[in-house]
Amino acid sequence: MEQRLQRGSGAAFFSGKKFIEVIQRFISFWRSCMVNIKPQPGIMEIDLYEGGASKLEGHDEVVKLSSNENPFGPSPKAVDAYSISGKSLHRYPSTSHGQLRQAISRILDLQPENIICGVGSDEIISLLCQTFSGQGDEVIYTEHGFAMYKISALAAGASPVVVEEKNRTADINNILNKCNENTKLIFIANPNNPTGTMITLKQIQELAMKIPKHTLLVLDGAYAEYVDNYDGGMQLAKNTSNVFMIRTFSKIYGLGGMRVGWGFGSKSIIEALQRVRGPFNLSAPALAVAEAAINDQDYVKRCKEENNATRDWFISSLRKLGLACDNSFTNFVLPRFKNQSQAELCDKYLQSKGFIVRRVDGYNLPESLRITVADRDTCKRLVKLIEEFLMGQK
Repeated sequence: MEQRLQRGSGAAFFSGKKFIEVIQRFISFWRSCMVNIKPQPGIMEIDLYEGGASKLEGHDEVVKLSSNENPFGPSPKAVDAYSISGKSLHRYPSTSHGQLRQAISRILDLQPENIICGVGSDEIISLLCQTFSGQGDEVIYTEHGFAMYKISALAAGASPVVVEEKNRTADINNILNKCNENTKLIFIANPNNPTGTMITLKQIQELAMKIPKHTLLVLDGAYAEYVDNYDGGMQLAKNTSNVFMIRTFSKIYGLGGMRVGWGFGSKSIIEALQRVRGPFNLSAPALAVAEAAINDQDYVKRCKEENNATRDWFISSLRKLGLACDNSFTNFVLPRFKNQSQAELCDKYLQSKGFIVRRVDGYNLPESLRITVADRDTCKRLVKLIEEFLMGQK
């Protein structure tokens, strides 16, 4: 055998033992290479985002009140636009989002060149962190703020800094006390998810005036359309270069399944974000549907009126049951139970009846349940179930 190998055309000779040693060294080298493939600092600190559940074992039909979706769905005009757009699925979408930006600017009196569109407001948040923060920088958000602020900061290599709230509401003095030379971004959801609370425009203006000059204040107005006489910080972003506003089509416009959001700010900020944004980030159907939705402001008005009337009745009914519940400026409510155990038991009881609400332990609110405002009849059924549960606790 050895002689035959030696006679080969220049083939190297290895004894069986030597061959095994070479293979073992190769395997060891390969494993060492694999071990050295590591994610960037901060990535493995990210907790996976968990969306609201939509299914329950043992229930063919459920009432989903876990994701703050519009119970009335999208505008019929948006649905028509979706059907029409299906005929051109072989075409690439617009890279500039020009028609949607024009529609937004026309409805809200904004400059189209100061608007950027993204895959939900989540992508705008991510783009802001990628573009304006990195290693050694800090990104501020409040203790019960939207989870994507922390996630996006860590993904960009920045350090997320959490600020205490007061009575589940952002506190500008606490925010200012956390600002320093490393603070690059401050995220405030106003109204906030999952608390439903908000601060005044006067407080926002004061905060914008007092933060460091190198810091960008980002106002997340995902639920701004539900608030009377509130523009989500639009005028402030128009007139102040260190304020940026983000919005979504997922809530009052009923387009959560299409994933469309947008941001508005100074031209210099938009130009920087556009360099990071992917060229075909939004599909043609998403662009067409969002354009039709924002043009149907009569539908938006009706959704707001229905939601706010039912929401206020819902809160009043929960308080009559003995549950603490802050005033909400959104399309959800956040009742507080005696303790975490009671909240968990109520959640399980509602699930047994086919209702899905949202546990918010991850937002440091373990004694609470976040519940989307549905139509009036559904909310009446839910209040009755919660009453049954609480009676059974006595």
